[in-house]
Amino acid sequence: MITETGKVVAVSGQHAWVQTIRISACQSCSARNGCGQKLLASATGGRANQVRVVNSVNACVGQDVTLGIDEDALLGASMLVYALPLLLMVVLSVAGHQVSGGNDFVSMVGAGAGLAFGFYASRKLQHRKAGRYEPRLLRINRIPAGAASHTDSLT
Repeated sequence: MITETGKVVAVSGQHAWVQTIRISACQSCSARNGCGQKLLASATGGRANQVRVVNSVNACVGQDVTLGIDEDALLGASMLVYALPLLLMVVLSVAGHQVSGGNDFVSMVGAGAGLAFGFYASRKLQHRKAGRYEPRLLRINRIPAGAASHTDSLT
């Protein structure tokens, strides 16, 4: 389970809007030196995102909460959004090339059609399994993030 903390900024009905600020997950990642995510995160300086989630823990505005999404759901969503369109683009490009006897224009049209159909299919499959790919509200944080006390002054 991949988790992230945030603050509830609005509640409407059975849903809550949670604002998260993503800085980077690079500090705990073993591949941080060979990955471009660290560079992208440093370039954006952390950005605020608002996520609408089912308010399963009855959180109120202003409370710090923890969101989570299953790792396999995240991997499945990534495959659906990125890999499916690219795979269909390559397959239809090669098919267009073969059918036309090597005509590059037909190959490019096939690539464009494959990419477009891949995005369309991806969108339809996402709607079919919408709840699986959405983050969930896991808990209300009783101690706000960043409010840990230090006991060094007690000695």
